[in-house]
Amino acid sequence: MARILVIDESQKRAVDICSGLIQAGHQVAAVLPSAQELIERIEEIKPDIILIETESPSRDTLEHLAVMNRDMPRPVVMFSQDGDSGTIRSAIQAGVAAYVVDGFDIGRLKPVVDVAVARFDEHQSMKRELADAGRKLSERKLIDKAKGILMKSRGLDEDAAYAALRKLAMEQSQPLAKVAANLVDMARLLL
Repeated sequence: MARILVIDESQKRAVDICSGLIQAGHQVAAVLPSAQELIERIEEIKPDIILIETESPSRDTLEHLAVMNRDMPRPVVMFSQDGDSGTIRSAIQAGVAAYVVDGFDIGRLKPVVDVAVARFDEHQSMKRELADAGRKLSERKLIDKAKGILMKSRGLDEDAAYAALRKLAMEQSQPLAKVAANLVDMARLLL
C-alpha cells in the first residue's frame, strides 16, 4: 500500500481523488492545496508518491518539483487540463513520471499510478547506473594516471605498474582507486 500525497487547489476534487486512491488500495498521506513548501512537507509527511491535480502546472510548482526530484525523488503523477507540449515537456523535466491530460478519472487512477511508479523506478535505476559508470570511469582515469607515474618514476612497464598498485592496495587493505588517488596526490607534492 503506497502512501500518496495529494495536491489539489480544489477541495471537492481532492475528496474525489482521495476516494479513488482508497478504492485503488492506496493510503492518502495528506492533502495540500498547493506545492508551496513542498520540500518541508515531504520531509514531514514522507509520502511514497505525489499526485497533483491542476488546471495547468505553475512555474512555482514545477520549480518545487525539480528541487524535490533532485534532493528526495519520488514518483509524481500529474492530472492537468493543459495539453500544451511545452508544458508537458517542462513537467517531465521537473520530474513528473506521468502527465495525464484531460483531468482526473477514477477508472484510470490505479494504472496511471502503477505506470508512474514503474517509470520512476526505471529512471532511478538508469541514474544509478550512470552515476556508477561515471565513478568507475573516474577511478579508471586515476589508476591510469598512477600507473603512468610509476612507469615514469620507476621505469616499469604498464603491467608491472598495475601489479605494484594492486600489491600496495592489498597491503593497505584499501580500494585500488584510493591508493591510486593517494599516489597521484603524493606525486603532486613531490613534483
